[in-house]
Amino acid sequence: MIAIETHALSKQFLLHLQGGVRIPVLRDVAFSVSFGECVALTGPSGAGKTTLLRSLYGNYRVGSGALLVRHQGAMVDLATASPREIVSVRRDTLGYVSQFLRVVPRVSALDIVAEAARGVTLAEARAKATALLLRLHIPARLHGLPPATFSGGEQQRINLARGFIGEHPILLLDEPTASLDAARRDIVIAMIREAVDRGTAVVGIFHDAVVRDAVSNRSHPVLPLQDAA
Repeated sequence: MIAIETHALSKQFLLHLQGGVRIPVLRDVAFSVSFGECVALTGPSGAGKTTLLRSLYGNYRVGSGALLVRHQGAMVDLATASPREIVSVRRDTLGYVSQFLRVVPRVSALDIVAEAARGVTLAEARAKATALLLRLHIPARLHGLPPATFSGGEQQRINLARGFIGEHPILLLDEPTASLDAARRDIVIAMIREAVDRGTAVVGIFHDAVVRDAVSNRSHPVLPLQDAA
């Protein structure tokens, strides 16, 4: 079953502080992702892979085309959805792991992860968060601390735990292992594989070829517009 499908998707940025200059980034993007598969977005730096991923999450409004996400049994077009609909899709359908951790200061790592759990009690959410953090080699002594002073790799693992705890039907991953060593990278590979085996639809950017080859069923190229013309 199709989880995500795009048709003639285009996006440009309008630079208001630069005299209204328009910079096209994506043009006529068409691809689909089914539940139970992992699709890797490939292409050179600056081609628009992260822009496409953020568009899939509803962070960016696309300029034209259709961006369909299966949500509660129906296809919702995020290109035309209301802000309330986008919030609902994010809450119940889309998990997202960005490259950088952005959270409320002074909230503990455990609570940052636990608050992203779905359909469980607070105690269950904290138990799941604890298990994920330990699996990702975040020691228990750090669980009660805010992650602002954590290393880049530790913050990325907080992000990963937060993204995976909700077990959303669709999971978007932006460079999930960029700051990790080989041992912790292998843990994330296993987590992605387990999610796909559960039927999750995964779309990811994996510059690490080892990770990409280990988790993806296929690739979808995102080319700079001058090369795609």
